[in-house]
Amino acid sequence: MTLHETKAGRMLADVASIGRIADLVRAQPPTLGTTRLVLVDGPGGSGKTTLAGRLAVTLGGASGQGPDGVPPGDHSDEGAAVQVLHADDMYEGWGGLPSLGDIVMDQVLTPMARGETGRFRVWDWHRGERAREVVVTARDVLIIEGVGVAMRGARSLASLVVWVEADPDERLRRGIERDGEATRDDWVRWQRAELEEFARQGTRAAAHVRVDGNRALPN
Repeated sequence: MTLHETKAGRMLADVASIGRIADLVRAQPPTLGTTRLVLVDGPGGSGKTTLAGRLAVTLGGASGQGPDGVPPGDHSDEGAAVQVLHADDMYEGWGGLPSLGDIVMDQVLTPMARGETGRFRVWDWHRGERAREVVVTARDVLIIEGVGVAMRGARSLASLVVWVEADPDERLRRGIERDGEATRDDWVRWQRAELEEFARQGTRAAAHVRVDGNRALPN
């Protein structure tokens, strides 16, 4: 694995596989109590959820891609080595990006930094309301993935920040393929909003690892 210094003074890793990213996670000290926090950020449709799931499995956990983003029992099994959280379970709909910090920081990371349990209620996109509660406890690794999760406050508590990007047209195609043609306008507005958020947070430049989401990384 090659590391080199970025202009921002952070270490940037050139990685060729999921295993290499996992090795880099293991090499970092815990920064959230006894937990290594990994933030996987990047534009919508770039492949963050898939990468986070594969990384979790490689690190000894479950993929975290069940209903509501959390397999039954995964979030409450304190013996599990890895927990995966998804920003899609946190946003309050298509306009929810600006309030993501209320969940990530106030309800999850800040309590955990105090040695307490984090918790939040999943957003039900169909009903437009909060649903069941997800409990977040100390693990070997906590992975949070989604657009905007590597905000400045969260980065200060992270062992590793991973940035995933792909071509805009391909990302839009993937998003509409997943969510349906009726969401095209929502996706176009979302792409504008995420660019503004990334510029405000300086996310890409702050990442330790950058991944090309146009192609799948080997294991």
